[in-house]
Amino acid sequence: MKRVLSILGLFFFVYGLSSGVPSTHAQTYPDRPIQLVIPVPPGVVLDITGRLVAEELTKILKTQVVVLNKPGASMVLGTDQVARSKKDGYTIAYTNTSAIVYSRVTNPETVPYDPLKDLEPLGLHLFFPLTVTVRSNSPWKNFSELIEYAKNNPGKLRVTTPGQGTVDHFNLEITQTLTGAQFTHVPMKGEQVITALLGGHVEVVSDALSKIMPHLDSGKLRILLITKKMAGFPDIPTISDLGYKQDLFSAWAAFYAPAGVPGEVKRILIPAIEKAINNRESKEKINNMGFIVDYKPPEELRKLSIEYYERAYAVAKRLGIVK
Repeated sequence: MKRVLSILGLFFFVYGLSSGVPSTHAQTYPDRPIQLVIPVPPGVVLDITGRLVAEELTKILKTQVVVLNKPGASMVLGTDQVARSKKDGYTIAYTNTSAIVYSRVTNPETVPYDPLKDLEPLGLHLFFPLTVTVRSNSPWKNFSELIEYAKNNPGKLRVTTPGQGTVDHFNLEITQTLTGAQFTHVPMKGEQVITALLGGHVEVVSDALSKIMPHLDSGKLRILLITKKMAGFPDIPTISDLGYKQDLFSAWAAFYAPAGVPGEVKRILIPAIEKAINNRESKEKINNMGFIVDYKPPEELRKLSIEYYERAYAVAKRLGIVK
């Protein structure tokens, strides 16, 4: 009897060791550096905000989070690299709405991945409030005056955006639909958008608050509308504040892993990302740059992606961008 009990005891001891291997293995993650792919060049705003979170993640996970800049194709190139990477949690993306929503709407043939099937949301980091801005010496003191003038002078006011099919272009089209005003769209690239407004080549710009902010202190520009309420600009309304029934889009940036990353990895990585995003010091720095740090968990990020895509697709279809 004792011999039987000894054999059973040895069996359960060995079984306990073997069954504990996955748990022990999971606890070792991460045991080497994590690569954070940011699909823009070094030094641009998305790179700066991503690196701030990467610094916090390095402290929390006690392993180096190494940034790899992979620009190209409206952020699709770097995002695709992560979608196709090994599903082990050691390659993740910090990308934004261009790669997740708008490129899929306007140029689906250039997007080789499906964000809902090929990417695992890890958490939303921040929103980019977008604005409707004019020169400070313009005659329009508020958004209502601008709309009234545009309705009385159809097509006379030129609005520049960072390009055809960008979030700012979609907002311009939504604004025209909601208000009945008619503008002339002048798409441009990069810093040309702000330069064109400052030089008087256009009357209005639709672009990110972060680009506008340096010219507010100098008194050169005036914001008439913002897409998401900000504590630092309490007097600037959103379009829904003015009684319109639909909000405009705000861009956002978020973290993703390739779909199929193990559950035990997500149970470590997702809380770490949330903690890093909510770090008070980095959060304050990023908010002061003209963003809104507003962590959303993976499921909310997934829902937001679907909502934005459906709304943007509807606008693009109405414009004839898609069939």
